Amino acid sequence: MCIGHHSTGSWISKMTLAKPQMRGLLTNTIKKNLIIGTVLSVIAVCGWKYTVEVPRKKKYAEFYKDYDAMAEFERMKALGLFQSCGQEEE
Repeated sequence: MCIGHHSTGSWISKMTLAKPQMRGLLTNTIKKNLIIGTVLSVIAVCGWKYTVEVPRKKKYAEFYKDYDAMAEFERMKALGLFQSCGQEEE
């Protein structure tokens, strides 16, 4: 900020320090932290969804595509894993 013209013809400039924020500091800090927290949460959710959830769903879909529950039950029954079902003799 220029003050005026000095008698020697050079400009005199005065540097001023910024005033500290006295009102609303807590409110502004909370707003900033909420925005940062929200953005980081959205990034974390998107990262989890596309690196963990989607591949897991694909693996489950691939597994159950040709899964036969009755064949699995009969296999476990033949091994004698169930107390309520007798082991089949072959």
